[in-house]
Amino acid sequence: MATNAAPIENSCDCHVHVFEASELHPFAEDRPYTPGLATLEDMLRMHAEIGVTRSVIVQATPHGHDNQCLLASLDRLEGRGRGVVVVDDNVSAAGLKQMHARGVRGVRLNIETKGGADVEEIGASLQRLAAKVADFGWHVQIFTNLTVLRQLMDVIARLPVPLVVDHFGRPKAEEGVEQPGFADLCDALAGGHIYVKLSAPYRISQRADYSDVAPLATALISANPDRVLWGTDWPHSGSAAGPIRPPHEITPFRKEDNKAAYARAASWASDDKTRAKLFALNAAKLYGF
Repeated sequence: MATNAAPIENSCDCHVHVFEASELHPFAEDRPYTPGLATLEDMLRMHAEIGVTRSVIVQATPHGHDNQCLLASLDRLEGRGRGVVVVDDNVSAAGLKQMHARGVRGVRLNIETKGGADVEEIGASLQRLAAKVADFGWHVQIFTNLTVLRQLMDVIARLPVPLVVDHFGRPKAEEGVEQPGFADLCDALAGGHIYVKLSAPYRISQRADYSDVAPLATALISANPDRVLWGTDWPHSGSAAGPIRPPHEITPFRKEDNKAAYARAASWASDDKTRAKLFALNAAKLYGF
């Protein structure tokens, strides 16, 4: 596979995290891991190298419910960025309104990293979050796996806001398109109930070149090219980088070629029109660029 691809105008990386100095933005005491520095300047430099001009910063688990690092980054991006926050049940409508003004367009429910929740509890959380953000035109984003998603389809179909599914829905790439739950994911995509992020293939593939991800990616794009998004998952943190270390130690980032990731995703789309949707147009619609 070629390691470069002509960038699409207004390309958007729909899944990045920013980690500034902990003295400036402290991490949560109950964080599952401690990341190193991955500053906004680092992100912008990476994006300039691969031809990306817009970004969606997603709240990562080390910051818990404290979204100040994300919000400060959005302020500095001056309209070129959007945010997906993590909130608790006490968040107020006024607080959400303030975050909206600063560029937030979604709220995240991270099941995969923490684990432990049963499906009924997850469904109830989705419904609570959707009700909180519906008036702002936001979406709910979920990080979980195919098994959980398959059991949530009835709830997902009734949500008053779009649901964005992280990282392909966490299938096992080696099991291909016939694995349980993948057809349900494609059906929900085709029905317009969800968006799916084609991001972080290393979270679903054991191959060095992630070649077994291609059939899954092309199936998702074919199901609904208007509802797929692309992201790097930069700076490739947490369990994606290997065994998580104790919180008093820094868990290093995974080394990934982001330019190759862009080219790989470009190869999944069958034509320029579809590539424009994957890299730019769908993100502009969902995030309000």
